Amino acid sequence: MAIILQSTVGGFSAQFMRKLPLVEQAMREHGLEPSEFVISKDYASTATIPIMGPFFFSYSVFFGEEQFTVTEPNDMVFLDYFFKRVLAADEPPQVPRRPGLMRRLFDWMSQPV
Repeated sequence: MAIILQSTVGGFSAQFMRKLPLVEQAMREHGLEPSEFVISKDYASTATIPIMGPFFFSYSVFFGEEQFTVTEPNDMVFLDYFFKRVLAADEPPQVPRRPGLMRRLFDWMSQPV
C-alpha cells in the first residue's frame, strides 16, 4: 500500500508522483510501512500578491501518534527532505557544520597566489 496523500491546494506535482514509489521502497527497506504515513499539503500563508499566490507550502506528515510539519517552496524540495529523513531513521541526525567567518578568511588568506 502507498503513502496517503491529501492536499487543499490542487494536488502534488507529476514529478513528485513519479518519484514517490522510490521513496516508498526506501521506507520498506528501512522497516517502515508507507501505508502508515499521511502527507498533507496546504498553503503556508496567504497570498501577498493576489495574482501570484503564496510562495511556500506547508507539508504535514502524520505517522502513528507522531507528526511533523515543514515549509518548503515546492513538492520536490519537500520530497528530498522527507527522503533524507527516512534514510536517517537508522542513524542520529547530523547537523552540517560550516566554518565560521574567521576560519574562512584565514583559509582564503593562506591560499597561494
